[in-house]
Amino acid sequence: MGRFTWRTGAVVVGVAVAVLVGMIALASGTEQKERPHQPRPTAATMTELQLAVWGTAPEIAAYQTVVDAYNASSKDTNVSVVSWPDADAMLDAIRNGSAKPDLYLLPRADLARTVAEKRNLPLLDLVNEREIPIGDDWARDAVSAFSVDDDLQCMPYAASPMVIYYNTDLVDFAAMEAEGLPVPREDHTSWNFAEFRAAAEFASRPRRNTRGIYIAPTLRGLAPFVYSGGGQLFDDDNEPTSLALGDDGSTDALRRTLELLRDPRLTLSTKQLARRPAEEWFKRGKLAMIAGFRGLTPELRGVEGLNFDVLPMPSLGSAKTVADLNGICLTPARPARNEAAANVLSYLVSDEAMARVAQTGYIQPAKLTVAFSDDFLQPGQAPEHAALFNSVMRTIVLPPLMSQGRELRELVDPDIETLLTTPDIADLQEALKAIDEKSRSLLDPDYVAPSETPSEGASDTGPGSPSDAGSSATP
Repeated sequence: MGRFTWRTGAVVVGVAVAVLVGMIALASGTEQKERPHQPRPTAATMTELQLAVWGTAPEIAAYQTVVDAYNASSKDTNVSVVSWPDADAMLDAIRNGSAKPDLYLLPRADLARTVAEKRNLPLLDLVNEREIPIGDDWARDAVSAFSVDDDLQCMPYAASPMVIYYNTDLVDFAAMEAEGLPVPREDHTSWNFAEFRAAAEFASRPRRNTRGIYIAPTLRGLAPFVYSGGGQLFDDDNEPTSLALGDDGSTDALRRTLELLRDPRLTLSTKQLARRPAEEWFKRGKLAMIAGFRGLTPELRGVEGLNFDVLPMPSLGSAKTVADLNGICLTPARPARNEAAANVLSYLVSDEAMARVAQTGYIQPAKLTVAFSDDFLQPGQAPEHAALFNSVMRTIVLPPLMSQGRELRELVDPDIETLLTTPDIADLQEALKAIDEKSRSLLDPDYVAPSETPSEGASDTGPGSPSDAGSSATP
């Protein structure tokens, strides 16, 4: 067979390498034919979506940061942010067709009308497909607030209860206690109406031109006091046909509340409010207490020398409050577009994305994993008792869903304002029943206007009568 020399070995190795290279090339060519090259998405193939929001400049900037992060990681979707200064302006634009977002923030007060107009896509199936945990990770009331017909209509996003902001220099609980005055618990978890009144009286000092308390003269402003005192705002929790302010429980709660809130020694006068809003008096250190939501926090932090903290709404019997609740809705569209929008939604409610928005200080996330984190609590910054925003969520009352919410406010709030500015109403319950009757004209489809005319000599004092009885003193 002859000798196997090094030359022969080199030839064999060379042939083997050549065959191997050929086989690899052939296999590669075959694979290329079987699986054609997939081009990267281009601008022409990207799905373009819009997210509609409202809020302050820092809030809008935070939404933009979140969207930018999503766009940087997405290979097939690009999201742009469109914004308005308030929710009403945004919703008007959506309803008149000048705005056509794929996703949008929605106040819970507008949910009923949105569902009735079929402007949202029910989310439960899309949420389950993406394994978004809507159980223990979210505030239970926030999930309930956006659920209709056994489906999640919009994804809960922000949930902020109404609380009392107070100036810690004007309301000095240590000094009050030393004087034998009633004060709330040290942990700030609760206080009663007597303690609330004592704080308002303590902070109202004529020589310093300070006032103790201001509550917005609106249906929502008075709602926590009505609920806490054992009353109800509406005659039915599901399908209301009128307000229920004239019912005994509601009237009793309002009688106690109005005795304090329209005391000219303790609250701002109409002349003062004409000069500047209550929030400005608070910022100037001339108003001790004001009701508000989480969005007020960054504004107050920006006032040099203003020291403030928070307490729950005072209790007239049980702890109750109302809340600002906002969700994110999807606009119905083609299935592929809905899927893309749902993917964006999944990112918007992730811990990472919600933390970025919570860091602005304006928004209280409905997602508990973020609401209980330092991104929201922000230790070292006012208010000291920021955890209160979370604990008070257990006491919120969800009003009935109705499509005429905005119209109802416009209809009765002027009469509510009269209640808080008229020094003496001859018959409070009758005045409240008159407001209830007015609300029926909007809420009750079977309403028939009463034909009776006012009896001769009836008092003209009450809701709707002109009055400017506020104190003329100016802080």
